[in-house]
Amino acid sequence: MPTGRPFRNRLNNLSPKEWLKFQKSWFIHNPPPRRKDVVRHPAKFPETLAADFITFFTKRGETVLDPMVGTGSTLVACLRTGRHGIGIELNPAYAEIARRAVGDERETLGSEVDHLRAEVITADAATLATIDLPPIDYLLTSPPYWDMLRARGAETQRGRRLSDDLDVFYSDDSADLGNIADYEEFLARLVAIYGAARDRLRPGAYLTVIVKNIKKGGRVYPLAWDLGRYLGEIYTLKDERIWCQDDIRLAPYGLGNAWVSNTFHHYCLQFRHEPAPEGRPTPPSTPGG
Repeated sequence: MPTGRPFRNRLNNLSPKEWLKFQKSWFIHNPPPRRKDVVRHPAKFPETLAADFITFFTKRGETVLDPMVGTGSTLVACLRTGRHGIGIELNPAYAEIARRAVGDERETLGSEVDHLRAEVITADAATLATIDLPPIDYLLTSPPYWDMLRARGAETQRGRRLSDDLDVFYSDDSADLGNIADYEEFLARLVAIYGAARDRLRPGAYLTVIVKNIKKGGRVYPLAWDLGRYLGEIYTLKDERIWCQDDIRLAPYGLGNAWVSNTFHHYCLQFRHEPAPEGRPTPPSTPGG
């Protein structure tokens, strides 16, 4: 590390050694077992993962937004790391689970988090522009992976979850992006939601989207790459980190017939609120737009 002048950290509260560790472009994170109540949600990302990103992209006391907060992982991580958190959730049942998770975490941490805001707003993320929010220092989120919970090939998982009386879809709400069958419409609506957040982010703030490319009907839909391309017109795409999971059992997809991989990685795309460079592709239009 260069010497000769004091280290000044404008982004977070990490030491140079801690900063360097996060700069690795891939990492393995195997989530701990989920609590019984949050298992109801069919696709939750872990609080421990959220905490790692929040700790890097913010300082203590700053404010984090998750416009698709689900059962509250981001808000719990905010409390654990000393940040304010605001989450928006369409499904009232998940919003209530998130509030309980926040309440439980406050009880565990005690008076040290009394000054922190950790609020769940039951609303459609598409109405973000109409919601009263403070300036946001960081946006962390993971969207629905298109309509894959309703796709062919998910029947086995659905059967197991139904037998345990757990949700197999996010909801039946027409505003739920996980219910959109057309990929281009899904992509356009997702880009519009994240694009609308730009006015809420302070200049220089980062946005992290955790997402996968999608396999459906014998082909790959490059959701992560499409988001990088189109959101890069609204924000500056800075980098990616690859989240690998190595604790999932291999399945014999296409065995003896065709190449079908077991996909055990996610793309953690990093964008920043900066003036958009010239010559980037135009984001897809929302339906009717």
